Amino acid sequence: MSSLRLRTGSILVFATASLLSGCGIAPGQRMVTPATVPDTGGDFSTEAAQQTQIPITDINLALLRKMRADQKSSDLPQATAALFGKPTAYKVGPGDVLQIVVWDHPELAAALGQPPQNSRPSDAMPGFLIDEHGDVQFPYAGTLHVAGRDVASIQRELHQRLSKVYQKPEVTVRVASFRNAQVYVDGEVRTPGTQPVNDIPMSLTSAINLSGGFSANADRGRVELVRNGTTYPLNFDDLIRHGHNPSDIYLQPGDLVRVAAREDSGVYVMGEVNKPATILPMRNGSLTLSQAISDSGSFDSNTAAAQQLFVIRDSTGDSPQIYHLDATSPVSMLLANQFELQPKDIVYVGQGGLVRFNRVLNLLLPAINAAVTGAVLAK
Repeated sequence: MSSLRLRTGSILVFATASLLSGCGIAPGQRMVTPATVPDTGGDFSTEAAQQTQIPITDINLALLRKMRADQKSSDLPQATAALFGKPTAYKVGPGDVLQIVVWDHPELAAALGQPPQNSRPSDAMPGFLIDEHGDVQFPYAGTLHVAGRDVASIQRELHQRLSKVYQKPEVTVRVASFRNAQVYVDGEVRTPGTQPVNDIPMSLTSAINLSGGFSANADRGRVELVRNGTTYPLNFDDLIRHGHNPSDIYLQPGDLVRVAAREDSGVYVMGEVNKPATILPMRNGSLTLSQAISDSGSFDSNTAAAQQLFVIRDSTGDSPQIYHLDATSPVSMLLANQFELQPKDIVYVGQGGLVRFNRVLNLLLPAINAAVTGAVLAK
């Protein structure tokens, strides 16, 4: 029996040493200071990858003051500020239909009656159709290039040309059918699709309202306006907070408005929380660290090390950042409640040393039992 105990003890020591030496550290993730990541410089065949250090910044009052100051002092980007302005007059284009009337000269009237029965909204009203080249034909005035012009300038030119034939002609020009210009609203609105542009200026908010308004899953903090190949990110709530009314952004023909889903800008919560691997959606572009911890079920009281609370930012970029908060004191939640998270942030809660040791024992026990059983059978 003493021989069996000796053999069992030797197996236990050997198994423990082998497992600990093989693992290097106890099972489970933890943050090391300073944080480092492998940097192969693009050559993945190298055996000795350099380690790039990532600075870890403590979340404190000084950091929060700096973040608030940066947020208050930051004005709108110049390109975004240029989106705001007064509406311009509607510019006609190919497909539009003009109604041109020369008063007291019925011989110049075109077929300006009622539209045919069972007509569709896309059907042209009676009038003068602007062709694919942007031209329109009118008696005694010849061919006029009208694409990209408003009705006032078209009316003036018609008056000048007809004045060579008639004395003081009275000319009226209006758009009978708006069929040239459209804007597109996509994403998290109730009825995505195209919206025709007419002589009533279409603002950004009116385009969204005409599409049924934001859906329940819409992220008002991530609205994109695509114009001429350039994408302008817009945060509705942030604009309003800083005194910028989104209704003062007027759309142009061909603009695309896309409203992102809340899940597309989620925050990831990992580690020792009651609901790990949780993806939390932003709340209209805003989510604090304390809200993220609360929504993920708070810390796991049995395993979490509250002093190991980290926020990893820009993890897929070239300059990742790591923020650290020691949450052992309830007062620290005041800091967490003021720390604003950003889309794609990773919130990680580390585990205590005793938890890691217990998990090592759980890994060792099957090996020990197997060794004892083998020794008994061998005897």
